[in-house]
Parts: sequence; structure tokens; C-alpha cells
Amino acid sequence: MFARLSVVLWLAIGSALCVHAAPASAAAPTFATVTPGRPVVFPQDTGSHPGYRTEWWYATGWLNTPDGKPLGFQITFFRSATGHDAADPSAFAPSQLIIAHAALSDPSLGRLMHDQRIARQGFGLAYAKTGNTDVKLDAWQLVRAPDGHYDVKVNANGFTLNLQLKPTQGPLMQGDNGYSKKGPLSAQASYYYSEPQLLVSGTVTRNSSTSTTALSSPVGGSAWLDHEWSSTVLSPDAVGWDWLGANLSDGSALMAFKIRGRDGGKVWAHAVLRDSQGKLSTFEPGQVDFSSQREWRSPRTGTSYPVASTVKTGTVEWRLDPLMDDQELDSTQSTGAVYWEGAVTVSRDGKAVGRGYLELTGYNKALDLNK
Repeated sequence: MFARLSVVLWLAIGSALCVHAAPASAAAPTFATVTPGRPVVFPQDTGSHPGYRTEWWYATGWLNTPDGKPLGFQITFFRSATGHDAADPSAFAPSQLIIAHAALSDPSLGRLMHDQRIARQGFGLAYAKTGNTDVKLDAWQLVRAPDGHYDVKVNANGFTLNLQLKPTQGPLMQGDNGYSKKGPLSAQASYYYSEPQLLVSGTVTRNSSTSTTALSSPVGGSAWLDHEWSSTVLSPDAVGWDWLGANLSDGSALMAFKIRGRDGGKVWAHAVLRDSQGKLSTFEPGQVDFSSQREWRSPRTGTSYPVASTVKTGTVEWRLDPLMDDQELDSTQSTGAVYWEGAVTVSRDGKAVGRGYLELTGYNKALDLNK
């Protein structure tokens, strides 16, 4: 969803650029703005938009191994414009930062495996190209092929992902044809589309704790990809958000989010359900809510997360239950945030109806949106 850690990215930017700080008299950087009415165009808009402050490509999904055991995975690339002087001709100019997260949820381990990277763009080692999805950070890469499928290559600490994500249906434009509001003000918005029901194939390699031999498994499954870009921050009243992207068993796709306020209330919310025939049902803030059904407390950070919850969209309630409780991701070495994002099952009226990913931010500490 909007601002998936885009605000806390500024904490990382501040650290990375402290030796390149602009003089106090320098003018504030100017970034492109999000406005309604701008269509999202394919394939051009699958690529990078360097004039906007923040951007991210976010793929999550469920995988099945040959022995029938499920795994969850996440791979995310962030691009952040720093506001550095565009006239600086140096190849070392820190005009863009590339940040990446990767995670694997393996119930046999009982905890999340994750890794993170951060680098300034340049020298062919880290980049986000325009015109088509092609983002890279060292040995991690997400590339969109001419036929629309995505190739994912991640060589992370403890695991490797080599996956292909193949579209089975068209993109889902979020909000008003891709203009997605995240608050009551028109400026509090992003350009946002999703690609649900991606068919996954490939291999996952996990390092064994009892052997020097890595365990490589062919996998299949389904995934969800989000792509967003914006230059704005959320309301200063916001502390974090709950977000769900779910592939339902009948081919439908459900996205819902709730931005939480400092008073415990709702700053903004939205949801969309696209059925298997392509019909859209959208839900406004008063029709959407997330309610905790069970909390899990992290033994590392002491943070409590509502890992089992219900999501209300209109008159319908969806039950979310985690693949495993410990899916907390500590990204303090890159984006500065500690959050929970993990694989969940989705049920309705007591019957399993799909699988998805749930993201919970701002529970470790309230995000300071004005940093």
C-alpha cells in the first residue's frame, strides 16, 4: 500500500547522506506530484519514476514444495529520490537510493528468514530503470519480460529465490484508475496498481542448520505484486497501517488497508474486491475495518501484533490466520523500521477461501511522518 515504509525510508536516507548534507540555505527539493486523472500506462509505468520521491515494487506469495509443505515469500525493491542537486555530474552523486528486502516464511523453522540491502544507484550495481520493470541491487533482481512475466533472483543470507511470476489476469488499478487516496486530502495519494493471481514456478534453496549442503526445492504457487509511486507523506495523525493483499481460490482478488491514528481510530481506509469475472466492488473508509482476534508478542522486540484478525468490507467479514506467528521483519539496517509482514490464510463463514499477505506497521513504534 501507499507509503509501504516510504516515510521511514527517510531515516535511512538521512543516515546514508549525512556527509552530503545540503547547506541550510539550500532550497527544498521539488518532486513530481500525484494528481487525479493521470492514467497508468502499460508497460511504461511498470518501470521507474525517478521524479517522484518514493517508489516500490512489492511481490509476496505462497509457495508449495514437492512434499506439500507451504512457504511464504516476500521480495521488495524501493527507490528513493534524495533531492540531491540534479546538476551534480559526479558518478558518485547520491541522487537515488535503492533498498531491497527479502523474506522466507518456513513453518519448519518457526520463524521468518530475512535479509536486506541498501546502496546508492550507480555503476550498474544498483538501479531502477524506466520504461519497464528492471530493478537491481547487487545479486538481487526483479525484471519484467516482454510477455509480462517477472523473473526474480535473490541470493540472500540463508536462502535463495529463483522464481518466475506469470500473469493470469490483467492488472488491478487501485483507487480511481490508479489514483489511490490514502487520506482525506487530495495530495495524500499515490499511483498504485496490483497484479494479483500471479502463477509462480521456480526453485527455493535453504541453507541447512544441520548440514553444509543447501536444500534446493522446486516450487509452485501464487503471488501478488504491488507497484506504487508518490511524493507525499501520510497525515501527521497516522502511526501505521494494516494492509492485506489476497488471492482467493475462485480467481478473485481482495485488497484492503486501514491507516491507524494516534488516538487509536481510523485515519483512512479502502478496499477493493475484483471477482473472477472482472467485476469490481469498492469500499469507502466507513465500510472497511480491521479487528484483532489474537495477538502475538515478539520475543526479540516485545512488540505485540494482531497476527489473527478479521477484515470487514461492507457487510462481509474475512478471517485472517497466519501461516506462523513469528513473521516479524527487522529492517533497521535499511529502512529503519520493525514491522510484521507474513503469509495468512483467508476464510469466510468458517470456510477457507484463499491465501494472502498481511502487513502490520507502526506497532513497534509510531512512525514519525515529519522527519
